[in-house]
Amino acid sequence: MAHFAKLDQNNVVIFVTVGRDEDNGKEDQLTARTGDVYKQTSYNTRGGVYYDPTTNQPGTDQTKAFRKNYAGLGYTYDYDRDAFIPPKPFNSWVLNETSCLWEAPVPMPTDGKRYTWNEETVSWDELQTP
Repeated sequence: MAHFAKLDQNNVVIFVTVGRDEDNGKEDQLTARTGDVYKQTSYNTRGGVYYDPTTNQPGTDQTKAFRKNYAGLGYTYDYDRDAFIPPKPFNSWVLNETSCLWEAPVPMPTDGKRYTWNEETVSWDELQTP
């Protein structure tokens, strides 16, 4: 199925809708018909990688990766990158130009424990279990 994101005047996604299979690639027609700006988005693309919908594993045909990320409410469409970018979660985080996802300036520990980001200290705090 084709999915389309409706953009506001600042290119922020305000609505995502499912289209018909025959609407695939017809965002310009949808925009012309409604007077609103629509951009097609891929439900199976995250971080610039296409995931097979049946296995949820990276697909063998990465030409299906489309606009870096599936559009969500509050995402911004960047015309220069031709990508949907999620809202920035913290001021200190930086945009990964390859995936168009935000990343912490310090990698999260990979020791199997649970962490939350602390913007004041710009570090990861371990979550304490009760």
